[in-house]
Amino acid sequence: MSTPNRVYIARLAGVAVFDPNGDQVGRVRDAVARLRPTQRPPEVVGLVAEMPMRRRIFLSINRITTIDADAVVLGSGTLNLRRFEKRPNELLVLQELLDRRVQLDPGGQPGSVVDVAMECSRGGEWSLARVAVREHTGRLTRRGHLHQVEWDRVRGLSGIGENRGTANLLAVLEDMRPADLANALQDLPDSRRNEVAAALDDERLADVLSELPEHDQVEILAALDRERAADVLEEMDPDDAADLLNELPPTEQDVLLDLMEPGEADPVRQLLKYSSGTAGSVMTSEPVILPPDATVAEALARIREEQLSPAVAAQVFVTRAPLTTPTGRYLGMVHFQRLLREPPADLLGGVVVNDIDPLRPATPLPEITRRMATYDLVAMPVVDRNNRLVGAVTVDDVLDHSLPRDWRDRDAPTAPAPVHEVLDGADE
Repeated sequence: MSTPNRVYIARLAGVAVFDPNGDQVGRVRDAVARLRPTQRPPEVVGLVAEMPMRRRIFLSINRITTIDADAVVLGSGTLNLRRFEKRPNELLVLQELLDRRVQLDPGGQPGSVVDVAMECSRGGEWSLARVAVREHTGRLTRRGHLHQVEWDRVRGLSGIGENRGTANLLAVLEDMRPADLANALQDLPDSRRNEVAAALDDERLADVLSELPEHDQVEILAALDRERAADVLEEMDPDDAADLLNELPPTEQDVLLDLMEPGEADPVRQLLKYSSGTAGSVMTSEPVILPPDATVAEALARIREEQLSPAVAAQVFVTRAPLTTPTGRYLGMVHFQRLLREPPADLLGGVVVNDIDPLRPATPLPEITRRMATYDLVAMPVVDRNNRLVGAVTVDDVLDHSLPRDWRDRDAPTAPAPVHEVLDGADE
């Protein structure tokens, strides 16, 4: 194995995994260690890698030829694609040890685990040999010293860690996309998941909640105090907030809506009025809307705004004033490709397209899917009986509501792997 003799595991989180041909097959999410009945440090038996479609698999340490901070390289292109499940005598290093409160011997100095190093012996066996622990100083203004000590000099690494912090685990998860972070949270015990979720800022937590199964969303929201829950709902897109509130009892819905700012709660209340499975229930009430006398340059500036999703930013809807839903009379829409082809000073009213009938709030989801597929659209306008724009259905809305209800759930059954992905039981 071409690799350093000591590797700190937190630094491996998110590192790409490549097969022998140089093709990326996934990213490292954790390391698996096997506990021993003696006082010897746990043996590292492999890594957990996340594949496309959020599938997490086990990579035996014996199948890995290179481990470093830039890449993990496999010695074989044959993978066991069965979903990873931890065995009773195994330990997930990052998930279970990071932030654990421990004591250093001798003296019993308290501290928290910042990282864990695995080392390779001359015989090729990897074990958890060293632990990076930061002292607790008791002072908010000073960080404690960082100690790198042998595994057997740390007390509190075995058993269930109580009162753990979240700072170091959050640092490992910081650069993950919201969907990947949501996936990582599902692997944590419920109490730890709620603790980590609560430590996220409101905007980040709102993004992550939108990527979780409904039952996890509800449990995390219920673990927050109501004021914080209302703040998080305000940061969510109105359609995502409405979907989440739909999972709660009506009385709890009313309490949280009353705690939200009126300007944030009103569009959510409107969406809650529509029947499930209709355009009104899946649409976003905040598409990009401009008047006909706005210029192409202004439209391009709007769709470049960072907070817009690609599907929402793909087109501009043109209406008469007012420009918040429900708007004035709907005039049409302009796709971003058309905007790129037009002179920046031209007015939207001169390039608007209105040859496709808009949806109505009661249009059922199968009809929406057929029409978007027919016209190759990533979004369609939704208008009321007075031809006022009330929202837009985007392709991600359609996908989210067309897939099985439990498609985000890690425990949901998955489709068989393609034939070319060979199962190999030797990794077990």
